[in-house]
Amino acid sequence: IFFDHLGPVNFPPNVPRRTDVRPHPHIGLSTITYLYQGEIVHRDSVGFHQTIRPGEVNWMTAGSGISHSERFDTLRANGGNLHGIQAWIALPEADEELSPSFVHFDAAQLPSHQERGVSIKVIAGEAYGMKSPVATRSPLFYAHLDLDAGSTAEMSGGYSERAIYVAQGRVEIEGEQYEAGQMAVLAPGAMPAITATERSIVMLLGGEPVGPRHIWWNFVSSRQERIEQAKADWSAGRIKLPVNDDQEFIPLPEEPPKPKPEPMS
Repeated sequence: IFFDHLGPVNFPPNVPRRTDVRPHPHIGLSTITYLYQGEIVHRDSVGFHQTIRPGEVNWMTAGSGISHSERFDTLRANGGNLHGIQAWIALPEADEELSPSFVHFDAAQLPSHQERGVSIKVIAGEAYGMKSPVATRSPLFYAHLDLDAGSTAEMSGGYSERAIYVAQGRVEIEGEQYEAGQMAVLAPGAMPAITATERSIVMLLGGEPVGPRHIWWNFVSSRQERIEQAKADWSAGRIKLPVNDDQEFIPLPEEPPKPKPEPMS
C-alpha cells in the first residue's frame, strides 16, 4: 500500500540526533525494511531492539497498534551511506487487529540464486522457485535483483498484480527505459524481460489484492472509523511508546481546517 525509497544519502560524521525517526504509531499493516547500504536501529513497543544491515529483513506487523522508532546511531556518529526501501503491506481484513509482532531475518537466511550477471534474492513470499522464510498474511512476493550492465532477467509470474521498481541504475523493459525511482506496473500475465543498460538494483513485487484500504499518516485500515480511533488513541497516549525509547515521539499531524460552507443567498 506504500513504498518508501530511502536515500541514497550520505551522512557526514556527527549528524544531529534530529535526523532520527522518532517514535510513531502504526495500525493495520506490516512494514518490511530492507537496506542496500547503512544500518537502522529499530525499537518498538513490543520490546524488540534490532539493528538492520544490508540484505537483512525487519518485518513488523502493527495489527491492532504498535509504535516504533528508527534511529541512525552508527551513521550519526561515524557517517556513511544509507540506501534502502521500506514497504507497507496491507493486512487482510481478518488480520487487521492482530496482536503486534516483530521478526528479523539475517541475509544468509533468505534464498538466493546467481546466474549470468544476475543475482536474485527472495525477501518474502515465493518467486523463481524459491520460498522465503518470512511468513506473510496474504499471497505476495518481494525480490531483490542485482543486474550487471548488459544482463537480462525474466520477470517472475504467478500473481495477478506485479510491478518492477528500479532502485538504482537504468533498465529496459519492452523497449522502454526506466531509471532509478521509476516503477513499471505490469498488465496481468505479462512476462517481460528486464535488461540492465548499466549496473542496476531492481525490486520485483506483487501479490493478490486484499481489497480497498484507507491510509492516513501511518495508519492503514479497511474502515475509516478505525483510523479515526487510532488518531484519538495516539493523541491520548493510549498507544504504548517503544521500550527504552519513550522520552519523545512524533505528535499527530495537524489536519488542514475544513472549508466552511458558503452561506445561502
